[in-house]
Amino acid sequence: MVIGVCKVVLSIDEVFSLKEKRHIVKSIIERLRSRYNASIAEVDLNDKWQRAVIGISCVSNEAGHADSMMANIVNFIENDGRAVLADYSTELIYVD
Repeated sequence: MVIGVCKVVLSIDEVFSLKEKRHIVKSIIERLRSRYNASIAEVDLNDKWQRAVIGISCVSNEAGHADSMMANIVNFIENDGRAVLADYSTELIYVD
């Protein structure tokens, strides 16, 4: 079993309140969940209105599939246009 984990840091410069930020982040998370069937949550900077950190994970039986899924999710976020992908990191965890 392989677990793919990704941490994504978003910059959302066009928002001027936490309400606007949460609307955008929740929308991105819901679109990712429905499209990629991955576990996704906002995990840090909850009270900062122009930054967000999203945690993503998936489970697969092949490392290539988990890595591809994480890459597709990162590409989707980059191309979304509502937030700028400031940074991200991915990791694969192998479990026997």
